[in-house]
Amino acid sequence: GIFVFIWMMMIMVGNLSCLGFHSAVIRFLPEYRVLDAHGEIRGLAFTARVFAIASATTLAALGFAGLHLLGDRIEPFYLAPAVLGFVALPMIALGDVLDGTARANSWAISAFSQTYIIRPTLILVFMVGAVLMGQPKTATTAMQSALAATYVTTLGQFIGITWRMRKRYQTGPLKIDFPAWFRVALPIFLIEGFGFMLTNADVVIVGFYMPPDQVGIYFAAAKTIALVQFVFFSVKAAAGPRFSSLIAARDTPALATFAAKTTRWTFWPSLTVGCGVLILGEFLLSLFGSAFTAGYPLMAILFAGIMMKAMVGPGEVLLTMAGKQKLCATLYAGILTANVILNILCIPLFGLVGAALASAIATGIEAVLLHITVRRTLGLALFA
Repeated sequence: GIFVFIWMMMIMVGNLSCLGFHSAVIRFLPEYRVLDAHGEIRGLAFTARVFAIASATTLAALGFAGLHLLGDRIEPFYLAPAVLGFVALPMIALGDVLDGTARANSWAISAFSQTYIIRPTLILVFMVGAVLMGQPKTATTAMQSALAATYVTTLGQFIGITWRMRKRYQTGPLKIDFPAWFRVALPIFLIEGFGFMLTNADVVIVGFYMPPDQVGIYFAAAKTIALVQFVFFSVKAAAGPRFSSLIAARDTPALATFAAKTTRWTFWPSLTVGCGVLILGEFLLSLFGSAFTAGYPLMAILFAGIMMKAMVGPGEVLLTMAGKQKLCATLYAGILTANVILNILCIPLFGLVGAALASAIATGIEAVLLHITVRRTLGLALFA
C-alpha cells in the first residue's frame, strides 16, 4: 500500500510536469509531416524533451525541499520511498514525451511497450532479484526497483526513438516556435492532467482515508480491471495522428467515418476483454495474495464505468485534434471535480465500494458530456 500510494503520486506528477508537451507532439507532428516541415519536427521533439526534463527536475527539487521542511509531519515510512520517487521524476516525464513522439509517428509498440510492459516487468524482476539478494520486502526496496526500472526503460527508449527520428527526418537545423506550441500544450496539459487524475484520483484519495492494506486491495482490483483500458489506449494511439491528418486535410466525411469506427473499435474489444478479465478475476487477484480477492466486487463496478466510456471512444482526442482543447479542458475540470467530490462523499460511507462507485459514476458523466460536446461542436456522433 505504501509503495502504491507513492508510486501513483510520482506517475501523476511526472505526467503533469510535461505541461502537455507530450500530447502537443501528437497534435503537431502529423501536421508537420504532411507539410514536409522536418525542421519544425526536429525543433518540436527537442523542445518537448528539454522542457519535460527541466520541469520535472524543478518539481523534484521542490519536493525535496518540502520533505526537508515538513518531514516531521509526514509518517516516517513514507519518507524514503518519496525521496526515491522524486529522483525518478525526470525520467518519468521524459518517458511520457518519448511515448508521445512514438504515438505521433504511429510506432505503437515503442509507444506502449515501454511504459505498460517493459517498465512494470523490470520493476517485478528487480524486486524479486533484490529480495533474493537479501533485501527486505519493504516499500523502499520496491521504490528502488521502480527507480532502476524507470531509468533503464527511459534511457533505452530515448536511444531507440532518437535513432528512428534521425533515420526518418534526418539531421538538420531546428525550427522552434515555442509560443505557438505552448499555447496549444497548456490546454492539452489541463485535459491530460485532469484525465490522468481522473484515472488515478480514486487510488490517491483511498490512500488518504484508508490504511495501506486497503489501498493495496483497491489498487490490485483497479489495475487488474484496467487491463481493459489497453484497448482504449491502443485506439487512442492510432486515432490521434489520424484525426490530426484528416482535420488538416479538411476531409469532414472521412473524419466522421473514422470517428465512428473508433467507437466500435473501442467498445466491442473492451467488452470482450472485460468479460474475460472478470471471469478470471478472482484468480488474477489471488496472485497478489489471498487477501486481495476481497477486491473482486470492485472490479465489476469499475468495469461498468469503463464500458460507459468505451461507448464514445476517444472523444477527448478528437476534440483536442480539432482545436477544441480549451473547451475540452473545461469539460475535464468539471468531471475531475465531480470525481473528487464523489470520492470524498462515498469513501467514508461505503469504504472501497464507495471509491469504485464514485469512479464509475464519474466515468459515466465523462462519457455523456463527451458525446454531447462532440455532437454540438463538430456535428459528429460518437456512440458505439
